Amino acid sequence: MTGTSTMQQIVDFILELDKLKGVTRKNKPLGLDRYENSAEHSWQIALLAFSLEKYAMTAIDINRVIAMLLVHDIGEIDTGDTIVFAEDGWEERKKAELAAVTRIFGILPEPRRTDFMELWLEFEHAETPEARFAHAADRAIPALLNLANQGQSWRENGISHERVVNRIGPPIKSGCPALWEYLEARIEEVRQKGWFGAE
Repeated sequence: MTGTSTMQQIVDFILELDKLKGVTRKNKPLGLDRYENSAEHSWQIALLAFSLEKYAMTAIDINRVIAMLLVHDIGEIDTGDTIVFAEDGWEERKKAELAAVTRIFGILPEPRRTDFMELWLEFEHAETPEARFAHAADRAIPALLNLANQGQSWRENGISHERVVNRIGPPIKSGCPALWEYLEARIEEVRQKGWFGAE
């Protein structure tokens, strides 16, 4: 009976995660008129990190990075998404996300419940090489989509060139300098094309 009970907890957790598909973000997928959801974002950044592994500053456990990226936005099931360029309310938001992941991971049996919480906290603290690399991928994807979509989200939300560089530059440079070198040059190119918002 324990096996059946444990299996049901895992199924319940996975079905709860389905709600992440309904959390709308601010970027549009390429070629589509709708906005992406947080589940799509998590999948895409996990693949970006996997693709960039050789560019990490030090040896990393890429499986741990991918696991972090797959769990890092789960709290948005309860809190919704906040654009990365928001400037206020981060402390309250992080408290709400912690409560959310505590609830959601609590659906799982041990030891997986603790494993996922440790991954989530490691990402939040951004102190390990794996967490810094994960942050680089997380910060890069919205910029890459904006570069491919003529600054769609930057223009729609009034995000200036300066705010983009200040917000995403340090974590990307810290986690994957080669990625920031690429992005910094591309962001400067499109600044001259007027792809940023006016604050």
